[in-house]
Amino acid sequence: MKEKTIHHLVQLGELLSQTDAFSTLFEQAYQQNSWFTPANLQFAFQVWSEALSEPNVRRWLSAYPEYSVSSPKRVLVVMAGNIPLVGFHDLLCVLAAGHRAVVKLSSNDAVLLPALVAHLRTFAPEWAEAVHFSDERITDFDMVLATGSNNTARYFEYYFGQKPHVIRKNRNSVAVLTGRETPEALLELGRDLFQYYGLGCRSVSKLFVPKDYNFDLLFKAIYPYRTLIEEQKYANNYDYNKAVYLMSQFKLLENGFLLLKEDRHYASPIATLFYEYYTDVALLQERLRADANQIQCVVGEELFANAIPFGRTQMPQLWDYADGVDTMQFLLEC
Repeated sequence: MKEKTIHHLVQLGELLSQTDAFSTLFEQAYQQNSWFTPANLQFAFQVWSEALSEPNVRRWLSAYPEYSVSSPKRVLVVMAGNIPLVGFHDLLCVLAAGHRAVVKLSSNDAVLLPALVAHLRTFAPEWAEAVHFSDERITDFDMVLATGSNNTARYFEYYFGQKPHVIRKNRNSVAVLTGRETPEALLELGRDLFQYYGLGCRSVSKLFVPKDYNFDLLFKAIYPYRTLIEEQKYANNYDYNKAVYLMSQFKLLENGFLLLKEDRHYASPIATLFYEYYTDVALLQERLRADANQIQCVVGEELFANAIPFGRTQMPQLWDYADGVDTMQFLLEC
């Protein structure tokens, strides 16, 4: 059973590496959601292809020695649609655990997964048969994996709270700078800021910087991303947020394609990056621990031993579970 699962996952990774074969699918997804540009779709497929290499798959599943379920269950998977394939990991976990998936897609990402499941029929027909997509209200299920906003999470708790569940809310990612970063490291940070236009929960939406930090270092390093402002939807967000902040007389820093605003909150709008000064690393560490339920990733390895390296937030591995909840363990135990 386990070897067959490994083989299917590796085959899926090989399929995702063939991005040229998905040009028509990418165009369909882009027509449905213009944030899903061909470049972002290629990036998403390539990241998942690399994650599903055989060494990665074996490392992932080796964490579950008691790898079996007594009887397959129906798992309701309610997916977000903020970035391409954002619910893919949940679906992989359901299939790898030997369950059946009833999938409620987001209207913002309703093209990609059905197409990939259709491809499964060529090498893993039993997995394709184990996935059912539904637009209707779903009542027949045994477990729930649901991802949404803080508001929708209350709805999920109300309707799904009586069944075993994992319900995820809003989270954002932060980067902690020291002022000693190289231009190359800050350029990599730009990937964490701008990949998927900053729409993912793993996207860095806030910086913590030392007092008197020189923001020119950051602006100079991320200058190669300036072409973002040529994309209409991004530019519209930049112009709108800039107008709102200026009318409210907020102090801003900007470089023509990114607004920096001093703000204690974590969730910054598109084309905007919040920042906050710190003077004591221990106090900052305490603050981030206290706010852990709002934070998905911490970037910047110098001050935080378990932080993610610059440029890697949108390249999660199979064992990097959203919100730190081991989805596979949940599915195998329930």
